[in-house]
Amino acid sequence: MQKKILIIEDNPDIMDNISEILQLDGYEILKAQNGKQGVETAINNGPDLIICDIMMPVMDGYAVLHMLQKNEKLQNTPFVFLSAKNERTDIRKGMQLGADDYISKPFDPTDLLNVVEVRLKKSESLKKTLGSDNLENINELLHFVGEGKTLEEFSNNRKIKKYSKKETVYTEGSHPHSLYYLLQGKIKTFKRNDDGKDLIVDLYGESDFCGYIALLESTVYKESAEVLEDAEVAIIPREEFELLVYRDKQVANKFFKMLAKSVTEKENRLLGQAYNSLRKKVAVAVLTLKDKYHINKEEVFSINMSRENIASIAGTATESLIRTLSDFKNEKLIDIREVNIIITDETKLRALVSN
Repeated sequence: MQKKILIIEDNPDIMDNISEILQLDGYEILKAQNGKQGVETAINNGPDLIICDIMMPVMDGYAVLHMLQKNEKLQNTPFVFLSAKNERTDIRKGMQLGADDYISKPFDPTDLLNVVEVRLKKSESLKKTLGSDNLENINELLHFVGEGKTLEEFSNNRKIKKYSKKETVYTEGSHPHSLYYLLQGKIKTFKRNDDGKDLIVDLYGESDFCGYIALLESTVYKESAEVLEDAEVAIIPREEFELLVYRDKQVANKFFKMLAKSVTEKENRLLGQAYNSLRKKVAVAVLTLKDKYHINKEEVFSINMSRENIASIAGTATESLIRTLSDFKNEKLIDIREVNIIITDETKLRALVSN
């Protein structure tokens, strides 16, 4: 579908020049000669992108941006300011107010087309990401934040750290300075009691954020993070995480929904550990690991994890876990090959959890 671009510009020559360049590149053009007319045209036509001059009669560009941000249907429409090169203070003000980009006058046609293309792509990426119930498709979100880059390109510009099994990522009580994005491997977060026993709080796998809760709450880490399986992690500085959250309120809402979901899951897990039977606790632990880490559905899923860690997820003693796993094997719910656990009757195992 042809993209609609609204140009708000009081100089006829500049208006015609921009229109001609964009029309040649296949865009549908809407025009407005002042700010007030621009707001009305945007509301009536719903453009895919808006290019707006700053200094205009009737209503300047700042007022236009302010008005459009109050409109629910237009508040996420990419907004690009036109500005003379010597108006750097105006540019800074515009970006602080929420503009997505700016084009300096006089402009190069290639620069104009590049800005338009990048902003439209970011807008599409954001719509896809915000349209889902979670942030699993992080490539799209980082494409939005990372100047049009894919995750691989985005990661190449920052520190990538490799962690070995049992290596610590961060510790309880320390201050967060980074957001961790798991490219490969598995990580657990846990709390340790005075007797040295671990309680696993959460599990993370490929394409998961780790450590974002302390950043959102502006607190120290309430748990420690340790590698379960050799991991490769992109280290994203706190400042970039804050940009990710604060740049758009809908993106922030997604992170807060993740936070709320995490809290709910932890509450349910604690309730289960307190009141479920031993068999149900172990079944929940096994299914939790499958649901979390069974990415390739065409392959048989095998749980390769220490019995101590699985017992920590279940909230039971290791000896009790081993005994229950043996019972499950005898009942043909699972198979155990060396240290690996393979679910052989998922239907019955889930029925055990639901009863």
